[in-house]
Amino acid sequence: MSVTDLAPDLKAETTMDDAIIVSAEKLDAIAAERREKVAEFVRTNPERYATEFQKIGSQSGFTATFNFFAALFGPIWFGGRGLWKWAVGFLIVETIAFVQIARGLFGDLAIAARERIASIEGTLELRRSQLAAAEESGSDKIDVYRRTVESLESAIGGIRLEAEQIADQGIWIALAGFAILLIAKIGQGLVANSVLEARFSDWLSDPDVPSGMPVQQIIFSAVFCIFIVAAAVLHYSFPGTLPALSEFPTDPSLRLEAISGVEAFFAWAVSSGDALFDFITWCIRLLLDALETVFVQTPWIVVASFIILLTWLSAGVRPALWSGAFLLYMGLLGFWEKAMTTLALLGTAACLSILIGIPLGMLCARRHRLYAVIQPIMDFMQTMPAFVFMIPVIAFFGTGKPAAVVTTMIFGGTPVVRLTVLGLRGVPEAVREAAISFGASKWYLLTRVDLPLAAPSIRAGINQTIMLSLAMVVVASLIGAKGLGEDVLEALQYANVGQGILAGFSILFCAMILDRIVQGARK
Repeated sequence: MSVTDLAPDLKAETTMDDAIIVSAEKLDAIAAERREKVAEFVRTNPERYATEFQKIGSQSGFTATFNFFAALFGPIWFGGRGLWKWAVGFLIVETIAFVQIARGLFGDLAIAARERIASIEGTLELRRSQLAAAEESGSDKIDVYRRTVESLESAIGGIRLEAEQIADQGIWIALAGFAILLIAKIGQGLVANSVLEARFSDWLSDPDVPSGMPVQQIIFSAVFCIFIVAAAVLHYSFPGTLPALSEFPTDPSLRLEAISGVEAFFAWAVSSGDALFDFITWCIRLLLDALETVFVQTPWIVVASFIILLTWLSAGVRPALWSGAFLLYMGLLGFWEKAMTTLALLGTAACLSILIGIPLGMLCARRHRLYAVIQPIMDFMQTMPAFVFMIPVIAFFGTGKPAAVVTTMIFGGTPVVRLTVLGLRGVPEAVREAAISFGASKWYLLTRVDLPLAAPSIRAGINQTIMLSLAMVVVASLIGAKGLGEDVLEALQYANVGQGILAGFSILFCAMILDRIVQGARK
């Protein structure tokens, strides 16, 4: 074979070697860049962390590595690294361990037993004096007092023996604390590098993720952890050492002054807004009377036929048949009139909530500042217990159906606002821009683009408002609302199980009928 014949093979080998050299150089460059990133992220011991991260990242499962500093400083290390989710968990475990160690080595384990002995000794002294007086007077209760004294003396002896046994258990309690602490330290050392490597991966894609160990964060983490451990040890291991840990330091006069201030404010609001509250009550009463006329005074067969027809048009034949069965149940068991009263009350609250909520949601969907103001108010309306906000409602509107409607609106009116905002903000911007580019006006954009696309979310908000309003039926009966809630309330007061269960099923069936009408099954 000639040199000419070998030339292509030599050229191919040379090209392959060059490619291998280039690839190796690229890998070295990538590794060097990664080490630089690791150094920028950890700020301390970059070479060691680069090696550990490389080892962890090269395997798919958990890689056992040990971080001595994480094991030594525990939650302080995790907090200094910004890993507070892990820091809090380990802090709880270590706090329990330190409490057990302090209780076992230095704590007074028998303090509760001695308090019981002191309490019994006070009673024993009384019984002894009664026994002595009975012996002097020759009373026939001498045997009774003597048996009582002997029983109390025996109880004291038993408690003293129990206190000695508890005191002997101190070393074992301390050893258990040491074992918990050791396990926690080992666990912290084993997971620290893996957790930090996961944080490093997040930091590569999001530079806002905390990195390094800022001095102020280390100080805050150390002070926080030491404070929590010290407070827990003092409270559980040395009870009574610092009374402020057991009871919040306060002055009872502050509470009395706050009560007086709230009462004065509501008295001023009621007297100043009397005309406004009367107008709101009149509007609610007007709509409520109209709905009661429709549901209660209209012949039952007309109302039932209308409800079944609506269910059939909205959801189909089968839900319509079920609605008819539910209405038959309420009629046969004598709940018809009360069910219709409940529907009138519910309809008033739901209609007002929807009439206010949907326009408000439409405004908030495009005005973020307005929604930022209204959102905390809605959070307050949903989280405040119903029995609490019933108090100002009664102060402003008295008792009766209008007050029940306002209470129901407060509790159930927020979902329609939230879901209207969610639906309108979920409309694709590309669709809106396309409509605008074709010359759509704001009204056309709202009515033909935004609202149709947001309709499922808005319908879900209406449904949730109706369901939450029904949930207030029983609570509203406490302030004078009639209907099915009244039967349930009476059943609770007189332990009438049958009446409560049957009336509860009627409320459930009303909810199911309204749900099928509002949500429906047909597109």
